[in-house]
Amino acid sequence: MVATAAASAFFPVSSPSGDSVAKTKNLGSANLGGIKSKSSSGSLQVKANAQAPSKINGTSVGLTTPAESLKNGDISTSSPPPRTFINQLPDWSMLLAAITTIFLAAEKQWMMLDWKPRRSDMLVDPFGIGKIVQDGFIFRQNFSIRSYEIGADGTASIETLMNHLQETALNHVMTAGLLDAGFGATPAMAKKNLIWVVTRMQVVVDRYPTWNDVVNVETWVSASGKNGMRRDWLIRNAKTGETLTRATSLWVMMNKLTRRLSKMPDEVRQEIEPYFLNSDPVVDEDSRKLPKLGDSTADYVRRGLTPRWSDLDVNQHVNNVKYIGWILEVDFLFSLYLVF
Repeated sequence: MVATAAASAFFPVSSPSGDSVAKTKNLGSANLGGIKSKSSSGSLQVKANAQAPSKINGTSVGLTTPAESLKNGDISTSSPPPRTFINQLPDWSMLLAAITTIFLAAEKQWMMLDWKPRRSDMLVDPFGIGKIVQDGFIFRQNFSIRSYEIGADGTASIETLMNHLQETALNHVMTAGLLDAGFGATPAMAKKNLIWVVTRMQVVVDRYPTWNDVVNVETWVSASGKNGMRRDWLIRNAKTGETLTRATSLWVMMNKLTRRLSKMPDEVRQEIEPYFLNSDPVVDEDSRKLPKLGDSTADYVRRGLTPRWSDLDVNQHVNNVKYIGWILEVDFLFSLYLVF
């Protein structure tokens, strides 16, 4: 129906033949689609005024019958008007009607789609950037565990959790309005070419989340000595509130040009001190130090390990999460070697 209307707007209609014109003799008293002309009967009648188009394809078409033509003395056929650009334009109203019909049909189909969530837990928005809560000291963000973030055992890998910790730390700085350049660098740090590096991290995992779980991550910062900063995290199940992971870390500053550790400038301290929360670490500090490993002290050694481009972050150094992945990969390979 829509296609027919659109086609009739662009393609001309052939002129009626003489026989068809002759058949219009009694058009004035004909039944037009169930609407009758006025009669002398007492029933309710409706008078219909039908008007045929004056031109079809540039040719005048009248409803005068041959008898009426003889009565009026008009026995000659008038010549058609000259064909011009104006009277050959398509009927744009028909095209507009066709387009409107198509859009109305599409809108009806769209409204019939059932987009509403089928479970109440699907109402949780796991993709939000997060927000600062508790008087501006704690940053909170949700994450959904994707299928590519789980391991062979069906649970999220430690690398997934570490990436969540790192992401919330950066989003915390950005939401607070302190992010300038690099990973977590403030404006004062950027002027002095300083970046944050983690020197110690303790992570305690009580239970790993599984695919399609939504976890809630909270993080905050505290002072640590004169030149350091401590950052803590809590990871909970967003639905049940169960604590899944606790983590604490120590961060210091490094000059990204000289690659040497740096003291915390007063300008930087003034920027970040308003966000320090006076709290104890969520994980008891483990004072044990890892021994330096070498060819003679390490249980397993893998040589030829070269950082790839994908191992570097925006600070142009191997990200701490990548180191964890390397350690786990080496341990896994040697475990396979011992088994086989």
